Amino acid sequence: MKVNGIPYRTIWLAADGCSVEVIDQTALPHRFVTIQLQTLDDAVRTIKTMIVRGAPLIGAAASYGMALAMATDPSDSMLEEAHGCLLAARPTAVNLRWALDEMAAALQPIAPAQRKYAAYERAAAICDEDVAINRAIGEHGLALIREIAAKKTPDTPINIMTHCNAGWLATVDWGTALAPVYFAHDAGMPIHVWVSETRPRNQGASLTAWELGQHGVAHTVTVDNAAGHLLRNGDVDVVIVGSDRTAANGDVCNKIGTYMKALAAKDNDVPFYVALPGPTIDWTLTDGKKIPIEERSGIEVSHIAGQNKHHGVSTVMLTPQGSAVANPGFDVTPARLVTGLITERGVCASSKEGLLGLYPERVAVAVSAKQALLSLQNPTRRRRTKGLG
Repeated sequence: MKVNGIPYRTIWLAADGCSVEVIDQTALPHRFVTIQLQTLDDAVRTIKTMIVRGAPLIGAAASYGMALAMATDPSDSMLEEAHGCLLAARPTAVNLRWALDEMAAALQPIAPAQRKYAAYERAAAICDEDVAINRAIGEHGLALIREIAAKKTPDTPINIMTHCNAGWLATVDWGTALAPVYFAHDAGMPIHVWVSETRPRNQGASLTAWELGQHGVAHTVTVDNAAGHLLRNGDVDVVIVGSDRTAANGDVCNKIGTYMKALAAKDNDVPFYVALPGPTIDWTLTDGKKIPIEERSGIEVSHIAGQNKHHGVSTVMLTPQGSAVANPGFDVTPARLVTGLITERGVCASSKEGLLGLYPERVAVAVSAKQALLSLQNPTRRRRTKGLG
C-alpha cells in the first residue's frame, strides 16, 4: 500500500541486512514515524506496546524477533528464551504462536551456526506468505461485494461497516477485512466505509480512517454506539471485520465491540462477514469460550491522546480520579451470528464443517482436540486412556 504516494509494507528488513524497521502505529494518524528494531527486547517491547498490532503483523514481527535473537546468540537456550518472551507479549492473537512455532520448527533441526541465515530467510517468507494470503482474501471478498453491488442501482455507493483496524496496518500488506474494500475501490466500484472509532485505543478513528484516506477510499468515522442506529436505518449493506483468533467451530475473537455489531447486524438482516487468514484459526480450541481475553491497562480507558491546537500531541484524563476501570481488549462473537468467513481459500460457513471444507488437512487436528475434550469431561475414560499407554 502507499503512504503519501510511496509504497510501504508495515515491516521490512533494514538496509544493514540485520535490523528490522516498522511503522510506529502509536504515532498515527498525526505523525508517520518508522522505528528500527535491533534486539529481541526491541521486538518484545514493540509488540507489547502496540507499536505493531493486528494478529498477522504481530506474527510477522515475532518471526523477525526470533531472527534478531539468533543474530546475537543462535544457541538452543536463546531459541527457547526468545520463543517464550515473544509468546508472552500478547496472549490473544494466535498468529503469534503460529509464527513462533514455524520459526522454531525451521531452526531447531539445524546447527546453531546456520540459524541466523535460516531465521531471516524464514521470517521473510512468513511476511511474503502473509501478503499473498491477504491478496487472496481480497479477491474472494471482492466477489461478495460484487454480489451486493448487483442488487443496487448503478453508481449507488456500497456501504461497508468495519470495526477496529483490519487493514494493511494490521498485516504486512493489503489487510484482511479491508482487502476486499481496496480491491473493490481499485476496480472502480463506488465504495463507502463506516469506520467506528473503536474505543478505547481508537484504532478505527486513528488507523483505519488514516489508511483509507491514504488510498482515496470514501469513509465516515462514527462513535461505536452509532453502529446499531446505522444498521437499523438501512445505511449499511454489509459488515466486514477481522479476527485475532478463530476457534475450530467458527467462533470469532476480535477487538472489543465486535460482538455488539454482530448482534445488531443479525437483528437487522445485514450480512456479517469475518475476513481471516488460515494462521488465525486455532484448531486446538473447540469453541470461543476457551480463547484467552487480554485485559489491558486501565489507562487506555481513563486517558486519551490527541493533537492539540499547537499541533502537538497531548494526553488528557477522562475519568474521575480513583474510578475503577476495566479494559478487556477483545470479545467473542458466536458462529451463529456470522454470515460467513472470508479466507485465502474461499468463503465458507462459520462452522466446523465449513472450515474443514476449506482446510481438509486439519481434520486430524480437529478430531484430536475433540478426543482431548471428551477425555477431560469423562474421568473414567481418562483413566482408561492413561492405562493404555
